[in-house]
Amino acid sequence: MNPPKTDARRHHDPEVRGFASDNYAGAHPEVLAALALANGGHQVAYGEDVYTENLQRIVRSHFGATAEAFPVFNGTGANVVALQAVTDRWGAVICAETAHIHADEGGAPERMGGLKLLTVPTPDGKLTPELIDRQAHGWEDEHRAMPQVVSITQATELGTVYTPDEIRAICDHAHARGMKVHLDGSRIANAAAFLNVPMRTFTNAVGVDILSLGGTKNGALFGEAVVVIDQDAVSHMKHLRKLSMQLASKMRFVSVQLEALLARDLWLRNARHSNEMAQRLAEGVRAVHGVKILYPVQANAVFARLPHDVSERLQQRFRFYFWDEAAGDVRWMCAFDTTEEDVDMFVAALKEEMAR
Repeated sequence: MNPPKTDARRHHDPEVRGFASDNYAGAHPEVLAALALANGGHQVAYGEDVYTENLQRIVRSHFGATAEAFPVFNGTGANVVALQAVTDRWGAVICAETAHIHADEGGAPERMGGLKLLTVPTPDGKLTPELIDRQAHGWEDEHRAMPQVVSITQATELGTVYTPDEIRAICDHAHARGMKVHLDGSRIANAAAFLNVPMRTFTNAVGVDILSLGGTKNGALFGEAVVVIDQDAVSHMKHLRKLSMQLASKMRFVSVQLEALLARDLWLRNARHSNEMAQRLAEGVRAVHGVKILYPVQANAVFARLPHDVSERLQQRFRFYFWDEAAGDVRWMCAFDTTEEDVDMFVAALKEEMAR
């Protein structure tokens, strides 16, 4: 029997890469191969499949014996489900002003999750116990949403990375005040690669209660997971996931991607490579007079300030975004498929535009 014909065709040049987002990258070939292995035949729907079952074993190897993974469609969904699981209807979440849950999720945590975000300005995207205390008050005040959770991002939205000791201090501080700790780990692999430690070193080992585990930015086609570390900190996760429209019927196709990343070292290889490309980019940019790097380059992001007109011309050659257009700040992201040639071509183009 001949396979069915399709009129699908490629509509883009696969050799073109930019520096706008690691979400622009495709899926890693090993992830695509895993998807093909999971295809064919029938498997039980809604997470009762063998791939989701095996994912639990893998997740426990990374995050401890009590960890349980709940695969979801995307990062915003993971954050909304996770934060709902650790807040009451009157609860609030303390986070950095730059946190993705505040700045880039369209109000979903508040509108869909029914919680209040209490934001804190930070110099580098990282919370500290002292910064947390700016919002950690008023538990008995019925006129104020009750602080119940501290949410941190690892790596942060500014490309900086918490050390394990910094996260331990946050967890100890939050727990002492009766609050839980959520970690947004959309780029958790990049943080682990920079620190050169297992992910458990700055999650379950230091007191994180629940985390959003990223896959898409690290080579998956789609899919993340909520990982519950402290089972006593949450309740009714399955119901919350369904209520939040994050329950995949064919969940095996999310789980097998995370399995492909986490079962061996693909997650780490991808993260190390994107981090290394960001370091190469930063080194090239530092040599360009008139361009200022704004934050330490610790993960796969480079934030820089340069003349607005230069950025606009450069954007005609490579895709990237303004971070603060009024100030002239831009963000350049590297991905698992960014090449040394990509970086060198970009730096050369930057030099040309700065010289005009």
